[in-house]
Amino acid sequence: MAATTQPKSTRRERWSWYMYDFGNSAYAAVVLLAVYSAYFQGEVVGGPEGTRLWGIAVFIAMLVVAVSSPFLGAIADYSGAKKRFLFFFTSLAVVFTSLLFFATPGAVFIGMLFFILAEIGYRAAQVFYNGLLPEIADQDEMGHISGNGWAIGTAGGVICLLLILPLVVVIGGTLIVRFSLVITAVFFAVSAIPIFLWLPERAKPKPIPAGDNSWTIAIKQLKHTIRTAGGFKEFLKFMLAFIIYNDGVIMALDFAAIIGAVLFGMEQEQLIIFVIVVQITNVIGAYGFGRAVDRFRGKPTLILSLLLMIVVIIAMYFTQTMAGFFVVGAIAGIAMAGIQSVSRTMVAFFAPPGKSAEFYGLFAFAGRTSSLIGPTVYGFIAAEVALYLIRQGEGDLLAEQIGQRYAILSIAVFLIIGLIVLLWVDEDKARVAALVDEAGEV
Repeated sequence: MAATTQPKSTRRERWSWYMYDFGNSAYAAVVLLAVYSAYFQGEVVGGPEGTRLWGIAVFIAMLVVAVSSPFLGAIADYSGAKKRFLFFFTSLAVVFTSLLFFATPGAVFIGMLFFILAEIGYRAAQVFYNGLLPEIADQDEMGHISGNGWAIGTAGGVICLLLILPLVVVIGGTLIVRFSLVITAVFFAVSAIPIFLWLPERAKPKPIPAGDNSWTIAIKQLKHTIRTAGGFKEFLKFMLAFIIYNDGVIMALDFAAIIGAVLFGMEQEQLIIFVIVVQITNVIGAYGFGRAVDRFRGKPTLILSLLLMIVVIIAMYFTQTMAGFFVVGAIAGIAMAGIQSVSRTMVAFFAPPGKSAEFYGLFAFAGRTSSLIGPTVYGFIAAEVALYLIRQGEGDLLAEQIGQRYAILSIAVFLIIGLIVLLWVDEDKARVAALVDEAGEV
């Protein structure tokens, strides 16, 4: 009779971890995708400057997280305090998401400041949430447990949007839009409770060597990770490609609702329905491209998903109707899921088993770093083109719409450059290097 392997964690512990993603994704769906981004651009600020300031706000939040998270992550690892950091940053996200209720039209400073703080909390918390995965899953469990969390998280975003949608349709107005942010904060907070009650932190504090402190340990750990990855040239080329094309994906996500509102005059309820559609096709894309990786390998599948996304962005530039935007958005959901899920899988292929945590740490750092430039570029292009046209006598709305279309093309530029760099990555060499390293020959 075959021996059975005892799971590393209990069912309740795994569901506690899943439920955090359930609430966390509600924040992304409402604040970043469907509601607050368009409300901030159109109501809190208004006009081309709203797009520029949204890009700047995203940049500031991403910069803070990109600079601080490697150090905070190392400190949490050494002190065995991932849950304490997770609680702090989750609380930061929840509190300032709820305080976005006070971001009334014209309250630009409050609207930016509270969003930046909420976004820092949301992004930084993910570092420690992801860091708990190895504590509940062995190597052979990580794939499906991580996938379950992703799928359940997507469901959380859809459910939160469905809770908000009837209020927006029946009552409407900016008060309900602002109140939806309070609902999202409560949804996130309640969903996060199980992870703090039922998931124990198994990592134990490590002694800090004499002459070191938490910050010097963090610096040494980051240097060690970079040196380790430096021996894997194909992986580094892949990281460069990822940083560039992922910027394009982040731009599309962060500005989707603004594009819908400015170009097609979409109301809040239409934006919510649009994001629900994108979330559903996202699940379809992750499943389909996941199967494609098994059949066609990683790099060809990733190239296919990038080509599909480039076609989507070009189609978005030419789309003139709301119905067309819905179709393009649905296909974008499929393409973005492929890009994101296959990129994660590629890291698993390129990382020697004993060094997977270090490689995924560098991958996460690259992901946060890649979110810095694109949103700022998009915001500045959209604003500057619109303001130039207004100075030339063009009508405000048409100028803003033209600015958005030029900015959309900048997304395609990031995707195309990232794809070109990806073409230079040799997947076979990368896999061999990982196997050779595992055998102890390098």
